[in-house]
Amino acid sequence: MPDDPPFWKTKTLDAMTRAEWESLCDGCGRCCLHKLRDEETERLAWTEVACRLLDTRSCQCSDYANRRRRVPDCVKLTPKKLTAIDWLPPTCAYRLVADGQDLMWWHPLVSGTPETVHEAGISVRGRAVRERDAGPLEEHVVRWPGLVPKAARPRG
Repeated sequence: MPDDPPFWKTKTLDAMTRAEWESLCDGCGRCCLHKLRDEETERLAWTEVACRLLDTRSCQCSDYANRRRRVPDCVKLTPKKLTAIDWLPPTCAYRLVADGQDLMWWHPLVSGTPETVHEAGISVRGRAVRERDAGPLEEHVVRWPGLVPKAARPRG
């Protein structure tokens, strides 16, 4: 039925099919940016430096199927791991759904197109530095990956 609520409003993350789970990813690439954690304070710092497998134009992993073999510290996100992860951006659909919130207007499942994630300023497109070009990560600490851009906030 066309008026049935979407799966992310009716299913828990644990109950989703693999295809549903994967479709929650909005393709922003923010989770693929390197993060630094202070050993003493545990404070997290975002960088603008992208994982070497992230295509900074499409904001997609260039070798998703083999990413964990090629990048051993790449995290395979699961509903169980989600509760312990503090580095997902505030716009992340996995985080939103886990917290009982709806997807944002620009999410491809809502808008019907993957381009809205870029139009709303959510993605890393045009903002990320390639890993091989970066140099020391400490020189690339930024705040924007942990923020919600004005253009992406709920409409109305």
